[in-house]
Amino acid sequence: MTPETLPDGAATDPRKEAVTLDESQDGVFLTGLDRAIGQAGKVVAWLVFFAMAITVYEVVLRYGFNAPTSWVHETTVFMIAALFALGGPAALARNKHIRVRLLYDWVSPPVRRWLDILNGVLGLLFTVGMSYAAWRMFYTASHNPLGEWQLERSGTSWNPAFPAYTKGLILFALVLMTVQMLLHLVHAIRSRPAPVTPAATPAADTKTEGR
Repeated sequence: MTPETLPDGAATDPRKEAVTLDESQDGVFLTGLDRAIGQAGKVVAWLVFFAMAITVYEVVLRYGFNAPTSWVHETTVFMIAALFALGGPAALARNKHIRVRLLYDWVSPPVRRWLDILNGVLGLLFTVGMSYAAWRMFYTASHNPLGEWQLERSGTSWNPAFPAYTKGLILFALVLMTVQMLLHLVHAIRSRPAPVTPAATPAADTKTEGR
């Protein structure tokens, strides 16, 4: 069995396996915090099911019994907003955020490491700035003009404090992403890409198979 061959006989490309310590591997958890977020995301994802279930419940009551609820619509909107807010840390944990990789995939592993560091610095600055903006937004939603604690409410007949809760979740998600970006930056600085090994030649493969 050659180094370029898996036990099941499937050939691999050493050039694609060379980079083992950078952030080019999508879906790979880089830190323990990322793993914890990934596990928590499996639980939070059930909010989609609950939102769907109570929406069906509302439709049945409204159109089947002419008895609409006052809480389903706002609760559904809140849960979906929570999913969107917490989707940021979840995507960052798995390195699945949308990006253009044309330049990244074209350069060598050492250059990718420097791009990871640059990405970490810029991402950290962005999340810090967004966290500050989210804090200002949450403070306004949780305090009245006199500076006293008073949660912003929807103003409907049910009148839940979902607007304040949503802004609090946005703040939480951005602070969490700031910590993630800091850990990713440290990981990029400390990591060293594996050396690129030359691809095996056909002659070498033929010689090995003949043994």
